Amino acid sequence: MKRAIEKTLLEWKKDPKRKILLLRGARQVGKTYSIRELGKTFSSFVEVNFEENPEIKSFFEKSLNPLEIIEKLAIYFGTTIIPGESLLFFDEIQACPEALKSLRFFYEKIPELHVTAAGSLLELAMADLPSFGVGRIESLFMYPLTFAEFMIATGDQKLNGLIAQAAPGNPMDGVIHEKILAKLKIFQIIGGLPEVVEDYLETKDFNRCQKLLDNLVTSWVDDFAKYKKRSPVLRLQEVFKAIVFQTGSKFKYSSIAAGKTESYKDALELLIKAGLAYKVCHTSARGLPLGAQINEKKFKILIFDSGVYQRILGLNLSEYMASDLPHLINKGHLAELFTGLELIKSGSPYSRPELYYWHREEKSSNAEVDFVVQGKSGVVPLEVKSGTKGQMQSLYIFLNERNLPAGLRISAENFSRFDKITTIPLYAASRAYEM
Repeated sequence: MKRAIEKTLLEWKKDPKRKILLLRGARQVGKTYSIRELGKTFSSFVEVNFEENPEIKSFFEKSLNPLEIIEKLAIYFGTTIIPGESLLFFDEIQACPEALKSLRFFYEKIPELHVTAAGSLLELAMADLPSFGVGRIESLFMYPLTFAEFMIATGDQKLNGLIAQAAPGNPMDGVIHEKILAKLKIFQIIGGLPEVVEDYLETKDFNRCQKLLDNLVTSWVDDFAKYKKRSPVLRLQEVFKAIVFQTGSKFKYSSIAAGKTESYKDALELLIKAGLAYKVCHTSARGLPLGAQINEKKFKILIFDSGVYQRILGLNLSEYMASDLPHLINKGHLAELFTGLELIKSGSPYSRPELYYWHREEKSSNAEVDFVVQGKSGVVPLEVKSGTKGQMQSLYIFLNERNLPAGLRISAENFSRFDKITTIPLYAASRAYEM
């Protein structure tokens, strides 16, 4: 399955000033697969999984000297590890904190050797380290598939080219537009987790995909036991479900349980660090950078995958499939979630995701803009509409108050422009940064 991050990994490989690469993201987003694909471009590839081979942890107990470590690994795996020709991959590295500590020494003593590491609970392990290779290690953040990656997986990569070329002055052909919307409906149902997408491609069986999603959700909930020193398992489960049910609204701890803000705050931060959720911060958006104008008490939370979202929410799959895209159950929140996730995935993989929205709470004039992004022209407000109709009072209020020339509307409509508003289809949401 072709992933966009593979290009970034190849660029890292060729960079003579590269650092140790840490691939970060939630469990099951495809980190190990992508590193293995990168490994095929080397003369030799050594994969060390600390959960499958716990005995290897002993290699790091007496010394963190990388020369001694690679000598032992070469003997253990019966291969050679040659700087400049080999890729050394430490998987599930959070299971061996000493290996995490050793990464800085690989950079300092064997900079020619390509070294990567990955893990699904890295933040917890890293938090326990007094220092962690500042200036020696770089992180790459990975997510479930984008809609464009899904289209490539289904063999419809030509449609991606048409989406990239379309514009308000050059809208998509009507028949093609409807075809892509049908693909989008499928993607929203199954989500972007590689295992689920692969199963769909092989079987086209939505019920099997739903079972897979249920199993994956269960595995993440089981993983919560690994956080128990920092937050009780039950509290993490409550917050995980609350994220889904509060999608599209300002997140309120009081909606989970009254009087326990701090304890639930800790649980939420753990889920965000684990890559299972993303925070959308409120910004006054009076200029750039947007992150310098946030109100930390106001934020929304997005679950990391639309397939997981619809399973936890319990959407009626048969009714969903029988509905037109503009008339889906809970359609507005699903459209907003999809848009937010596409914006996150299309951002820089070298930094943590940052998303913003704007909300004015006044008795006589309540207004909210779903997302505010930094586009080519500066601050760009973005309103998501699930169907093909809907008022845009909030968007106009924001434009007038900030004296901005244009805003974006994302909906099931084709590319178009009216007055100050440019409309782009949901399936082209990632293009918002181009505006």
